[in-house]
Amino acid sequence: MPTLTDLVRDHTDLTDEDLEWLHALVSDWQLLADLSFADLVLWVPLRSDAVLPPADRRARPQPPGSVPGWVAIAQMRPTTGPTAYPDDLVGKVVRSGRRGLIDVAWRERRIVREGDPEWGSGIPVREESIPVRRGAKLLGVIQRSTNLSSARTPSRLELTYLQSASDLAQMIAEGRFPVPGEEPNLVRSPRVGDGLIRLDRSGHVTYASPNAQSAFRRLGLATDLVGESLGRVTGDLCDTGEPMEEALPVVLSGRAPREVEVEAHGSVMQLRTIPLVVGGNRIGAIVLCRDVTELRWRDRELMTKDATIREIHHRVKNNLQTVAALLRLQARRLRIPEGRAALDEAVRRVGSIAIVHETLSHTPDELIDFDDIADRVITMAGEVSTPESKVVPSRTGSFGVLPAEVATPFAMALTELLQNALEHGLANRYGTLEVRASRYGDGVPATPQGGIRVWGDWPADEPSAPSPDGSPAGGGSEPSGRRLVVIVSDDGVGLPEDFDMEASNSLGLQIVRTLIVGELGGTLEFRAREGGGTEVVVDVPLDHHQRPPSAPTVP
Repeated sequence: MPTLTDLVRDHTDLTDEDLEWLHALVSDWQLLADLSFADLVLWVPLRSDAVLPPADRRARPQPPGSVPGWVAIAQMRPTTGPTAYPDDLVGKVVRSGRRGLIDVAWRERRIVREGDPEWGSGIPVREESIPVRRGAKLLGVIQRSTNLSSARTPSRLELTYLQSASDLAQMIAEGRFPVPGEEPNLVRSPRVGDGLIRLDRSGHVTYASPNAQSAFRRLGLATDLVGESLGRVTGDLCDTGEPMEEALPVVLSGRAPREVEVEAHGSVMQLRTIPLVVGGNRIGAIVLCRDVTELRWRDRELMTKDATIREIHHRVKNNLQTVAALLRLQARRLRIPEGRAALDEAVRRVGSIAIVHETLSHTPDELIDFDDIADRVITMAGEVSTPESKVVPSRTGSFGVLPAEVATPFAMALTELLQNALEHGLANRYGTLEVRASRYGDGVPATPQGGIRVWGDWPADEPSAPSPDGSPAGGGSEPSGRRLVVIVSDDGVGLPEDFDMEASNSLGLQIVRTLIVGELGGTLEFRAREGGGTEVVVDVPLDHHQRPPSAPTVP
């Protein structure tokens, strides 16, 4: 089904400012439908060159200057009564004359309530038309259709609803609703059925629905609301000795449109005030109220859980740093070089995990900007390299965001690969340590002489990610789906002729293989670099790693 924006741009001459006004109206017109107990259909005039349906006998001749026809761009059904139109009318195009009240409301720029009930689909329907204005410009007409099949003597609640709906309709016709400059409602605001209060010009309550009265009872009100000043009563209920928001009395007196929340006796209530301005005069206000105690309790629970998780990551980081410090102290007391080197390697491995937990302690979710992790891992690798190598680490490009379940093992694997390149590829050599992160299609520059490069690639729709020599990543295979491909290369001494990763006794290589292949389900390949040196290709799938639904997409 086409959207409101599509229908306006395809069929009408309305501007972007007009479209924004219609969006604001449609975002809030459930209120009018519920107060009216009626269906609402928004019709806008077609442009002069629009394709019209064939004429029929019901179409009446239109006076000069009339629009050629109408297109329905939005529809709303009431939650307080039966619908008059079970079928969707959005996208329907009609000639002028087919719906006479719409033409009259447009031509005479007024609300039209004349006419006898129509018997469409076997039920009596009363039709009314409300012109929609933005400033001095007419944008369209709202068709308000009331199903009269269940008509009965209205109660005071229903009479208040209908009077409020009539006032809102007049404000729409005068271009005063939605309120100019007010942000559209993008979150759940109180609805008519949650609780409605009608105020007079002075801010006193003239009517309060049973649900509204019950909501104030939960705030601690022992008397009826009718006849009371809503601002004063609410202020007394919420008087906790702390400074009150200055705008609260103004809002609850009906003089300003706004949403506020008040809390008292363990209950939280959301209030929305809509001033009623008809004919240029403020005649009162509608206040919608909703008990949101349970929602706010759940929000606070979630905030508490998030804070607890971040605190856990922070304490894990502290504990890992303590372990690393103890290992470092133990290494200084050893006189055996092999033992000291082994403890230094353990310090680096623990440190890489601590970096990830430190980052998680500052984020509200389990997603990590891996650029910061990579920078710190590279810096840590450069700091512990031998003085004879003179390696200066650097990074260009961006790795993007990774879920924590990928970032933690990958950070440790990257630490091992960099350390392996420094100790074996560039041992006792001058050079640079460069990290190059790029996405597929950005191009991969040649490796600088005397350096190490880490290249990150996330192919989204492309069938493969090329390596620097032009061959597909991963030793000729073409990765599919969302993947993380990283190439660590150096121009050092290269691989031994009898090198076999499977048979290698190196603890570092065994750790990398366990993390990449076993834990992340990826592939790991060591190969000779063109021009000398070594390349390590890491290919990790990301699609099967669970991410929260609202998480940013990993590029």
